[in-house]
Amino acid sequence: MSRFLVLYSTVDGHTAHICQRLQQFLERDGHAATLADLGENTGIDLAPFDRVAVGASIRYGKHRPYVAQFMRERRGTLEAKRCAFFSVNIVARKPQKNTPQTNPYMKKFLKQIGWHPSQLAVFAGKLDYPRYTFWDRQIIRFIMLLTQGPTDPAAVVEYTDWQQVEAFARALGDA
Repeated sequence: MSRFLVLYSTVDGHTAHICQRLQQFLERDGHAATLADLGENTGIDLAPFDRVAVGASIRYGKHRPYVAQFMRERRGTLEAKRCAFFSVNIVARKPQKNTPQTNPYMKKFLKQIGWHPSQLAVFAGKLDYPRYTFWDRQIIRFIMLLTQGPTDPAAVVEYTDWQQVEAFARALGDA
């Protein structure tokens, strides 16, 4: 049994939901898993944990700055443990952009932090127009128009492959 810390950075809550599911899968498989919002816990003590998984969402092409800052500042501690990182973004709804090797946001993030956690994943996120502010809805609709995605302002589309999330949790627990 391992002690996991599952940290997340979320804009609209979907990455937190994915992390809650990871926590459930890990606990089901006999591990202890603690969930925490990275934005509220950048100074969290990593010592009590054997493994750390960090999940971060994308908004307008970027992860929140504190995610990379946390990983750069804690690199030594994270490298001494099993560390995983996953990105949640709508671009990953496309098969040619849903792996760590093909997702532009993952590739950019890894360059930004200057190292590769031992495990990586990319999950497609959730499009939830009714939840967005007026301006976010308009900008995201425009982006979706350019990328041939849904533009109906009432659309709610969850692209997350939950079997992929469960497989990632199993891989985390087996590593």
